[in-house]
Amino acid sequence: QQMIVAEDVATRKNVLKKLIVLQQKDFEGIFEAMNGLPVTIRLLDPPLHEFVPKTPEDTKALAGKIGIPVEKLQSKIDSLHELNPMLGHRGCRLGVTYPEIYDMQVEAIMRAACEQTKKGVKVIPEIMIPLIGTYQELKMLRANAEKVIATVFEAMKMKVEHKIGTMIEIPRAAITADEVAKYADFFSFGTNDLTQMTYGYSRDDIGSFLPDYIEKGVLERDPFQAIDQNGVGVLVKMASDKSRAIKPDIKLGICGEHGGESSSIEFCYRTGLNYVSCSPYRVPLARLSAAQAVLKNK
Repeated sequence: QQMIVAEDVATRKNVLKKLIVLQQKDFEGIFEAMNGLPVTIRLLDPPLHEFVPKTPEDTKALAGKIGIPVEKLQSKIDSLHELNPMLGHRGCRLGVTYPEIYDMQVEAIMRAACEQTKKGVKVIPEIMIPLIGTYQELKMLRANAEKVIATVFEAMKMKVEHKIGTMIEIPRAAITADEVAKYADFFSFGTNDLTQMTYGYSRDDIGSFLPDYIEKGVLERDPFQAIDQNGVGVLVKMASDKSRAIKPDIKLGICGEHGGESSSIEFCYRTGLNYVSCSPYRVPLARLSAAQAVLKNK
């Protein structure tokens, strides 16, 4: 909260000095637990307004903690309000406007990677820059990340192999994947947001009309449960083909509930993706479906 309501870069950086300690500790624990396996870390994404106080009591408490007038803090909180936050100031847009936030996270990731490597842990970090819509966003933020990583390696007197990639969840990013791929070591297709933006359906509100749509044959299935292969799937296939034309070895996968659904997993296999990622309780089904997809498409 203190970071979000900071009025200037200097104040924000002071708060980030405290956060980096917590972040590095978290990442070290993750790398240790995932010894020998790749770890994809999505940089901060959520809308800022979600984390600021919502009640007068909480606002007063935070104002007292950081030593500013309640009225001044409330004005800052009000300025963060957005009419459509899911399409607002989130994802890589945070990294563009507040680069120090992503710099802090990247530093924490790579310091943690170096510390665990020294202890004999096999660390495979993959830094994911979220919500890319243009290659310019990724180009800029990758360059920022590489500067931070170079500084960490110099200070730690060692290097750790790593990847920097992005999540394709905006249709424009899929359409221009050949441009984006020049600056990405991997793509993860965020099929939840990609479905939401392609259909223009709110994932949170679709329940008010989805039953009628299915009953009347407008939709066969909930597109947030199984990939819409004729629409969203075309974007995934297009992006896969375009990116591999630029980088044949680029790592491709999907992230979201679709990653644990059988027909979606078979689609991913036929499309040539390298992996699917889903919530833990869906992993057994995902493994079974992946095996079935291989046998079915031999």
